[in-house]
Amino acid sequence: QVQLVESGGGLVQAGGSLMLSCAASGRPFSSYAMGWFRQAPGKERDFVAAINRSGGRTYYADSVKGRSTISRDNAKNTAYLRMNSLKPEDTAVYYCAADFYGVGDRSDPTTYRDWGQGTEVTVSS
Repeated sequence: QVQLVESGGGLVQAGGSLMLSCAASGRPFSSYAMGWFRQAPGKERDFVAAINRSGGRTYYADSVKGRSTISRDNAKNTAYLRMNSLKPEDTAVYYCAADFYGVGDRSDPTTYRDWGQGTEVTVSS
């Protein structure tokens, strides 16, 4: 099991940028593929981005592709999500998640067993 703590959320104007971080502790961080999801009020938890164990492969939802970058630093046990050109529709609670097995559908929340508590992002128009 791995413990995850997100940070970096906040209030930002449309067009701005944020860097979210996900600090991990517990099992070796490099053992996990990582994902970012978000959940807006009254909506389901949606896939945002994912990265494999080494950081060599990344995946993005169409809604954020081209303006977001997922990365990881295995030496620092941390995953990141950089979001640029933020829009009001990006407003949500953002969660990071860890997948130990690394074989499931990256965009499916049920692939991930361990989750952080979330960090709130609010984008004002």
